[in-house]
Amino acid sequence: MAQKKYLQSKLTQFLREDKIQLWKPPYTDENKEVGLALKDLAKKYSDKLECCENEVEKVMEEIRCKAVERGTGNEHYKTTGIATIEVFLPPRVKKDRKSLLETRLHITGRELRSKIAETFGFQENYIKIVINKKQLQLGETLKEQGVTHNVKAMVLELKQSEEDVRKTFQVEEEKQNEAKLEEKRIQRTKRGLEILAERAAEMVVDPEATPYLDIANQTGRSIRIPPSERKALMLAMGYHEKGRAFLKRKEYGIALPCLLDADKYFCECCRELLDTVDNYAVLQLDIVWCYFRLGQLECLDDAEKKLKLAQECFRKCYGENHQRLLHIKGNCGKEKVLFLRLYLLQGIRNYHSGNGEEAYEYLNKACQLLKELYIDPSKVHSLMQLGFSAQEARLGLRACDGNVDHAAVHITNRREELDQIKKEEREKKRRRLENINHLKGMGYSPRAARQALHQASGNLEEALKILLRNPQMWWLNDSAPESNNRQQSPSQEKIDQLVYMGFDAVAAKAALRVFRGNVQLAAQTLVHNGGRLPPDLQLSAEDSSSTPSTSPSDSAGTSSASTDEDMETEAVNEVLEDIPEHEEDYLDSTLEDEEIIIAEYLSYVENIKSAAKKN
Repeated sequence: MAQKKYLQSKLTQFLREDKIQLWKPPYTDENKEVGLALKDLAKKYSDKLECCENEVEKVMEEIRCKAVERGTGNEHYKTTGIATIEVFLPPRVKKDRKSLLETRLHITGRELRSKIAETFGFQENYIKIVINKKQLQLGETLKEQGVTHNVKAMVLELKQSEEDVRKTFQVEEEKQNEAKLEEKRIQRTKRGLEILAERAAEMVVDPEATPYLDIANQTGRSIRIPPSERKALMLAMGYHEKGRAFLKRKEYGIALPCLLDADKYFCECCRELLDTVDNYAVLQLDIVWCYFRLGQLECLDDAEKKLKLAQECFRKCYGENHQRLLHIKGNCGKEKVLFLRLYLLQGIRNYHSGNGEEAYEYLNKACQLLKELYIDPSKVHSLMQLGFSAQEARLGLRACDGNVDHAAVHITNRREELDQIKKEEREKKRRRLENINHLKGMGYSPRAARQALHQASGNLEEALKILLRNPQMWWLNDSAPESNNRQQSPSQEKIDQLVYMGFDAVAAKAALRVFRGNVQLAAQTLVHNGGRLPPDLQLSAEDSSSTPSTSPSDSAGTSSASTDEDMETEAVNEVLEDIPEHEEDYLDSTLEDEEIIIAEYLSYVENIKSAAKKN
């Protein structure tokens, strides 16, 4: 299959260089049938490539037919508005994995999914569609999602189907149930990640007792991130970890949607932030690797762009020649695994594009790194006897160039270092939670307290000054906006308290309305502003006085709330199961798959080089 793709790419290159259009005479006649001139052209190119003439002619005919089909489709689209979509089917479909489907672009994603399922014999709820590197949204029209004429659509199955055509009704029913369970599993993953991201963004929970996600740099220390971007980054990294978990289990069809979701959320973060961590670069590699393992690399039009982006991200994150990484960690042996994957994918992409020499260069680089990163199993066993895990042993040996004694010291030091960092980070989070609770005790909302502390770099006194200088921050409430303005008139007792402190009764009543009866906040604000409310808060007081009071029931929905809480706990736990304990899990690989693929593609390239020498 790979060799055929190489031949197709090479022939396409020759046709471009020679400015030959196979869909026109003399290669295609007026009836759109193949012309006699194609055979002569196939002979010319087969001599040039030292390939079988029949094989070259066969591939050129495929290229010609596709060009004719595309031209016919273009004319049809111009006259009728009916677009053609090139559908790439799952690997289990052995023949005709690429098929054309005609459709109008005003239909919804759900209608297109139904059409694909009906046309190609899938269960509708059993597949996902990826177009333009995004999951097809079922409720939006194709046009709204940027789907155009001649676009490529990839079909992903949630589970492998049985190839036996004599399926019983029971088997069909079981498979439908499997698909429904898998879809529910994906939805639970999404909800679990959202809960964990919200907890991390708000950080008003006890970090010792409640699970949450955090983001750390290469040393393991938390990174200070603007609240506006924290949730997006959390979701991106959460989806990435979930996708990586599926990759490890070789469930590529389920992994890809998670990885694409991660890419979507990463794009909401600023470039400066992405340059401080290597996660975004690793994600690009994982996406291209997933397409490759699905046998659908040609669906990823920007594979080259993604690989270049990964390389540039690594350079910015690790420094030129890994200098920044060496300064931080003292070694770069573990990270070489990422570069091996990068060079391998660059080699594969170049081979599939017909660039034999470039492919050999990258594959050779990957091969050299594979030799460097090889680990003697007996050394892993020796370290495991000392009480280290197999993962720690592999990472330690790669960091220490295979020296067992140095690896043992490295692992021990790293354990102690991480324990100390975790202790410091827990203490930092505990202090932050205490400060938030302190400000909450003074009447400020959790959101206002968080924002003030963020602006004050965690300093409680400075945060309080910020809140006093900006009393409107009190309105940064965590509840629904429509409920924020609903306030009863303050009691006479509270007004009297402020009057007793020396404030004017009218100002006291207005301040209590603004701060919903909180005497302490009302007094602080009046003192800070010379006994008067700032103009913007005077308007808030007027709004609140004209808004009727509401009193929600506390007793309603207790049972459903409990059920929702159980479901949320289940969703969170399911996500946490797939988040690795070791912070460098993404650097750990046996490289068994890579070794096989490097050997396979090097053999293809060597065959090309041998043929060229003979020529």
